Amino acid sequence: MPQSGSINRRVVLAERPVGLPDENTLRLEEADLPTPKDGEMLLRTEFLSIDPYMRGRMNDAKSYAEPVKIGEVMTGQVVAEVVSSNLDGFAVGDRVLAGSGWQDYAISDGTEVVNLGASPSNPSWALGILGMPGYTAYAGLLKIGEPKPGETVVVAAASGPVGATVGQIAKIKGCRAVGIAGGADKCAHVVNNLGFDVCIDHNADDFAEQLKAACPDGIDVYFDNVGGKVLYGVLPLLNPFARMPICGVVAWYNLTGLPEGPDFGPLIMSTILRMKVKVQGFIIFDNFPISTYKEFVQDMTGWLSEGKVQYKEQVVDGIENAPQALNDVLLGNSFGKVVVKVAQ
Repeated sequence: MPQSGSINRRVVLAERPVGLPDENTLRLEEADLPTPKDGEMLLRTEFLSIDPYMRGRMNDAKSYAEPVKIGEVMTGQVVAEVVSSNLDGFAVGDRVLAGSGWQDYAISDGTEVVNLGASPSNPSWALGILGMPGYTAYAGLLKIGEPKPGETVVVAAASGPVGATVGQIAKIKGCRAVGIAGGADKCAHVVNNLGFDVCIDHNADDFAEQLKAACPDGIDVYFDNVGGKVLYGVLPLLNPFARMPICGVVAWYNLTGLPEGPDFGPLIMSTILRMKVKVQGFIIFDNFPISTYKEFVQDMTGWLSEGKVQYKEQVVDGIENAPQALNDVLLGNSFGKVVVKVAQ
């Protein structure tokens, strides 16, 4: 059913998943259209961002943010249109970046809402290259990774919105960029369209050997957003004083217990010690001052206009397809930044 002007479709958390979310995890339901009060506005969702962190919000576990409650609308950033407004600074027809989640309509008092104006170019890009994923790549690499000209920067999920941006910024800064992705098509895109020096398929039987050959001078910066076997392949190649910004562990999000196989704890910790590696996890909007965000917007806007950064977006039609879109992201079956087009 397409978006209507009288019904609010909402995707709510029906039950907490064990492992990969299934057909019982999220439920599509209908509710009455909310009405804004004084100091509020009504937002109509046009694009919904799909991001790996959403899997963690389904768990009732201690984290950097409160979990989604059972029966509550699934969390997520959106680009929405202001339908009606009783709020200064927001006019009917404005597009905004908001955190109103997986639903057609939401009430907002303007808190943590960014006004994109009445006619933004490529509005969905506010969910990707000009939004949280792009900012994650920019701040994590430059402020934590601190790449220097001539160094080797390795990034996993290199065809995704964060990894693709990390590698392109690394090239702008004069580094050797080595990507890791899943499959020949993604690796070809990373090299031919994004300009990485090389990309390794993590599905290859000799992945570790290929990675070593691609990094003859070792690894100075490893930007980690997946963990898993990719991390284990990187560890022996880290140079003294290497830096590891960590923004995600997608390979482990659906674990129901400790991973099978050998215990890599000693390898991880001894490598950090012997190579004097700086390892820092970060949550993008918690770790950096507003000045860093302003730097990002200025630099990224310039790089895009100059053609120094390329961006790939995968658009999924219909809010009813958002749960499968999330699973595709978690399983590595997506290609580029995934957004759901909610409004027809």
